[in-house]
Amino acid sequence: MRPPSRKGQPVVVEFSIYVVDVNSINVEDMDFRVDMFIRQTWRESRLQLPEDIFEEGDDHVTLPPEFFDNLWHPDPYFLNSKVTEIAELTHKFSSVTLYRNQTVRYAARMHAIIACQMEFQLYPMDIQSCPIYIESFSYSNQKVKFKWSDAGVTINPELKLLQYHIGEPLRLEETNGYMIDKDGNYSRLVVYFRFERQIGHHLIQTFAPSSLVVMLSWFSFWLDLDAIPGRVTLLVTCMLTLVTMFTGLRADIPPVAYVKALDLWMAGCMMFVFAALGEFVVVKVLDKQYQMNKSKAQESMPRLIPVRLNGEKGSCGTVAAWEGSGVRCRKVDLTSPASPPASTPAVHATPGAPTHLVGVERRQSILQVAWLDADTGQERVLWREIDKLSRVVFPALFLLFVTMYWPVLLLKTKASS
Repeated sequence: MRPPSRKGQPVVVEFSIYVVDVNSINVEDMDFRVDMFIRQTWRESRLQLPEDIFEEGDDHVTLPPEFFDNLWHPDPYFLNSKVTEIAELTHKFSSVTLYRNQTVRYAARMHAIIACQMEFQLYPMDIQSCPIYIESFSYSNQKVKFKWSDAGVTINPELKLLQYHIGEPLRLEETNGYMIDKDGNYSRLVVYFRFERQIGHHLIQTFAPSSLVVMLSWFSFWLDLDAIPGRVTLLVTCMLTLVTMFTGLRADIPPVAYVKALDLWMAGCMMFVFAALGEFVVVKVLDKQYQMNKSKAQESMPRLIPVRLNGEKGSCGTVAAWEGSGVRCRKVDLTSPASPPASTPAVHATPGAPTHLVGVERRQSILQVAWLDADTGQERVLWREIDKLSRVVFPALFLLFVTMYWPVLLLKTKASS
């Protein structure tokens, strides 16, 4: 039976925990393994110890763990432990210490697998808060009250984790929990472990390589459209590289129903590479349209051949153009090189023909995909201008994406901590 207490007050049992090691944090099963020393101390007023049991100058004595079976002891258990037989306090590695003032301290080393409800919205900069609940199984809070000792919970200073940093100080709570199956309130101790994921691994393995792949896709804007195999191979290879990279990353975390921070980065990188591939399709279509319009304009233009006719009746000093069997005659002053033509210059004139005699029809036919620069008079093609503009727009947009992604992620991480 439990020790008697004054005025029906519950027996106070003080707990302290020394964390030796955290073996692993399993995000797939959402649990973590912990090795620790747990100590529980209470006062046993019925304990009568002979004086000869203590050595001279000592106020306590350590007895074999089998002596613990002859004493009343609380029956704490880990409420959120997955493996209860491991989490029980056993005598394999334990000790019992008795003090002159009738205090009993029971210490044991134990290994437990603790379930933890993890959240991955900010992955890979997530911070997991994993509690351990210690509760009495048989005695309600009217009979037994659990309390943290002054030592509380301490962590081995030499403890190091691969991807996490254990935040300190730990948060300790003393609460009462209502258990439906036992129909009562039970004293409960809670310690919250704070696991902060270190971003260094993902910077090297994820963010830096994916950024380089996105930058590699921009090289296609400097390749001419004649290099179709090289341009397509470059962009498709970049897309497949990102898909393969992110597929491997998804295997490290459980499939969740919400969007993670890493998903946004993956979607952004793939969108930029896909946009570069779409840009290539657009400029290729525009180039094909330009070539078609150019060919039609050349076929519809009359061939201009310079001919000097004799000064007979009805004749004139002309440049004649034959269309089929007909001859058109236009008066020009062949002696004056500065004589203004009736038409606007155009490119790709028939060899031997003056370029200023090409008509307006051709310039209008390719107006949608090409035009003449008003300042230089040179022809400018639309698809070339899109490629030049993409060389600036794509890096600028990616820089904007990066400058928005990281500050927002850091602010949300700080707010969640």
